[in-house]
Amino acid sequence: MARIQASDTLIPRQVFELPTAPANDKQNLRSNSTAGSSSQGSGVKLKQRIGLLDGVAIIVGVIVGAGIFVSPKGVLIHSGSIGQSLIVWVLCGVLSMVGALCYAELGTMIPKSGGDYAYIGTAFGPLPSFLYLWVALLILVPTGNAITALTFAQYLLKPFWPSCEAPIEAVQLLAAAMTCVLTVINCYNVKWVTRVTDIFTGTKVFALLVIVAAGAWYLIGGNTEHWDQPMKGTNTAPGYIALAFYSGLFSYSGWNYLNFVTEELKDPYRNLPRAICISMPVVTIIYVITNVAYFSVLSSDEILSSDAVAVTFGDKLLGVMSWTMPFFVACSTFGSLNGAIFASSRLFFVGARNGHLPAAISLININCLTPVPSLIFLCGLTLALLFIKDIYVLINYVSYVEALFTLISVSGLLWLRHRQPQAERPIRVNLALPIIFLITCLFLVIASCFQSPTEVGVATTIILSGIPVYYLTIHRPVKWLASSSQAINMWCSKFFICMPNQEKFD
Repeated sequence: MARIQASDTLIPRQVFELPTAPANDKQNLRSNSTAGSSSQGSGVKLKQRIGLLDGVAIIVGVIVGAGIFVSPKGVLIHSGSIGQSLIVWVLCGVLSMVGALCYAELGTMIPKSGGDYAYIGTAFGPLPSFLYLWVALLILVPTGNAITALTFAQYLLKPFWPSCEAPIEAVQLLAAAMTCVLTVINCYNVKWVTRVTDIFTGTKVFALLVIVAAGAWYLIGGNTEHWDQPMKGTNTAPGYIALAFYSGLFSYSGWNYLNFVTEELKDPYRNLPRAICISMPVVTIIYVITNVAYFSVLSSDEILSSDAVAVTFGDKLLGVMSWTMPFFVACSTFGSLNGAIFASSRLFFVGARNGHLPAAISLININCLTPVPSLIFLCGLTLALLFIKDIYVLINYVSYVEALFTLISVSGLLWLRHRQPQAERPIRVNLALPIIFLITCLFLVIASCFQSPTEVGVATTIILSGIPVYYLTIHRPVKWLASSSQAINMWCSKFFICMPNQEKFD
């Protein structure tokens, strides 16, 4: 993780500040045809091949993973009642929408891939952005991808072991095989990635519509007994409310993933906010009516005793077609992991390009124009976690870490408005939105400190452990690390037929 040379970076000496000569670049970003020709004439770089519908499919595809199918009980446990659960689901959708709009301003003001990493770096400098990259490397990205892969394998194998759990070895091997297949697809062709995302996004939305239709049919039949006292048992303690929000926001996580691939989005100044404004209301509506269907068919006790609410729903209402629910869950997680691999690999690519990871991870294959070393690096991290039996304990840390760094990113938006009021902002949200989002995230972070002090303490320790790593490997790197990084960089260039990004800034 030694500092890479200026010739190996995409934006030498401009990593953590706004571009000062963006006229030609912004014109290229605004014009699809210009972007296309530019990608052919300025060397090896990531191409702008993601359109508006692809962007919507990526956001919906990443958000709608296993969460809505298998874990709505998390919100119910902490809410205490189905009425408050629905309120939490709605507010989580609204909060995610507000956050996504704030990120739309950040993403068009700072049109770099990397999402939070790029925004935190621009606002607060290299150390805070490295800490985000560090915790994403250790917790956020590989843990989320590994859990999604394991969930896919468990539910794809469910029909073969209907009355018991599938052998853990079979689950792990199938999850590893699926992770490798999707990594190969991501390495080979971005168009293939978007097609897979489009197909499986449609599949999972269809599955949710099946649940909604079945629940509506059940309600029309006069089965309304579960709605007699919807607020009975409501928990009003702030700590429980915060934990209920964490469970709901976990199912909405992924709304910022399109910001990770801004450089590959056609006309990002228009398509980024449009994709957000289309996808977030769609996801929120689908989530709420899906939960209405769950609560109509299943009692609170049935939901709380189920490890997979959608499967329990299917067993009770779909009869001989109940096998479709495990299949739909598998399809959902397959598409979600595909989008997550695509977006999160760009995070490590940008981190390496900026000198915060080995330079080899910032290389681009000259034939496919994809960051092959970054994708393989991410695949290796995910495969390692697949074979750790206690991987699920890391879930407890993910929500706190995400809330904390989202809080820092939105704080960066307010700070940049104060520090650089004249900077060009193609999208400028109402000041009330980031303030509301900031206050809500602050409440969630503080409440979790009181409700789950152990998890918060461990997660904070992991974050702070990145400080000595930063000073030993980046701020004042050890010489042998620099030479080792250069040797690995040269080997990867030859083995993967890669080159550094050659985009030029005028």
